[in-house]
Amino acid sequence: MTTFLLATGSVHVTAAAADYLQDRLDPGADAEVVVVAVRDPDAPSRDAGDAVNVARSRLAAFAPATETREGAPVTEILAAVDEYDPDELIIGPHRGTDDSDGVGSTAAELLTQVDRPVVVVPLP
Repeated sequence: MTTFLLATGSVHVTAAAADYLQDRLDPGADAEVVVVAVRDPDAPSRDAGDAVNVARSRLAAFAPATETREGAPVTEILAAVDEYDPDELIIGPHRGTDDSDGVGSTAAELLTQVDRPVVVVPLP
């Protein structure tokens, strides 16, 4: 079984990751999708919850396991990687807000610390 861990904090990242997964997986595939939304203290409080709702809706065919964590995004995502031991980590390049551009500090740090494939999904 292949395990995909989607680490998110916004509906924008979740939607882009859902597009990526839907194009890559068949609903009957031997795959597990885990969605970990991290409530970043610097983001609006409902972003992580909304991200989980989008995952449940857009990825319903894959019956994703979902959870919401609070804390520093890098710390919480690395803990989720240790806990779930995914084959692939899926992240966004940044939070996905209108004022974000390029690769943000969280994505950059994860790319240097994670010891498995990391897919950075493009945001619209």
